Amino acid sequence: MATKSLHKRESDLANSNRQLEILSNGIFQNGELPTFKNKIAESNQFPLKAKKLEILQINVGYMCNQVCDHCHVDAGPDRKEIMTRDTMRQCLEVIKNTGAHTLDLTGGAPEMNPDFRWFVEEAAKAGIKDFIVRSNLTIIRANKKYYDLPEFFKKHNVHVVSSMPHWTRGKTDKQRGDGVFDASIKALQVLNAVGYGMPESSLKLDLVYNPSGAFLPGDQATMEKDFKKALKEDFNIHFHNLFAITNLPISRFLDYLIASENYEDYMYALVEAYNPTAVANVMCTNTLSVSWDGYLYDCDFNQMLELPVNSKVKHISEYDESLLEGRNIVISQHCYGCTAGAGSSCQGSVA
Repeated sequence: MATKSLHKRESDLANSNRQLEILSNGIFQNGELPTFKNKIAESNQFPLKAKKLEILQINVGYMCNQVCDHCHVDAGPDRKEIMTRDTMRQCLEVIKNTGAHTLDLTGGAPEMNPDFRWFVEEAAKAGIKDFIVRSNLTIIRANKKYYDLPEFFKKHNVHVVSSMPHWTRGKTDKQRGDGVFDASIKALQVLNAVGYGMPESSLKLDLVYNPSGAFLPGDQATMEKDFKKALKEDFNIHFHNLFAITNLPISRFLDYLIASENYEDYMYALVEAYNPTAVANVMCTNTLSVSWDGYLYDCDFNQMLELPVNSKVKHISEYDESLLEGRNIVISQHCYGCTAGAGSSCQGSVA
């Protein structure tokens, strides 16, 4: 397990241009594999166009209490990028006026932003239909000041979406660090205790699965059954849905692929699993990603690669939904990760 982010280690791959260079050259430059642009052009889906905005995803900072092997954000305790209250106010103006029905707060560990609770309280007043906070679970048990988060989430009817690599200790701790599994189980039990994830409960608790190695996730519905059975039998834990998300070949997962000499094989696997049906519903078509400093991206992955939206509107302060709708989506080879198999998004499978 790494204990520092790529940025802190001053890794070559901390540079987004270097990541894009790797994704554009080699097997894609020499024609062994088709570029994503050429692939979607085969099915007359290029250029990929943004549709009506449904989900506003806001990254409130890259700081995190974990340093996970697969993290596409390259988050960690050493990352100091944090959204300010001024930028949050700009986001709130958009939240109040947008037609989007879902607000999705992410990080890092979003709860570590010092203004997180203020932002949640203010955003909850906007009456968004589905208000998501993406939690790594362990933050709930990391420090006493976070112990009351389940009650806080319940008060504001927050939809909790939590990372859970596996229902076993070994596979979870291998990906996320020693002790993560036990802390996650305790956090889930506390969430269950206040009503989250329970059968018939309106307090939504969903889990997110990422593969622990250089392979694609299995069938989401089958995995959900396995997760529910194991967590119920072993720990009496309940949750609503499981989202299976493909690891995209960027940031720390790209670093892992190269270090383990799995990069080319993984890219072949993504391209071979390409599903044109999934293209129509990839998350970038109905989602807008806002970075900690207020800049706009087609998705969270493009944000990490510093590929801004193809629009006159670049920042949340100049937000104009009419100018953003119908824009051409910015793509590169990492996009294969969202169109492999049943497809992948922050809401799980798309096809």
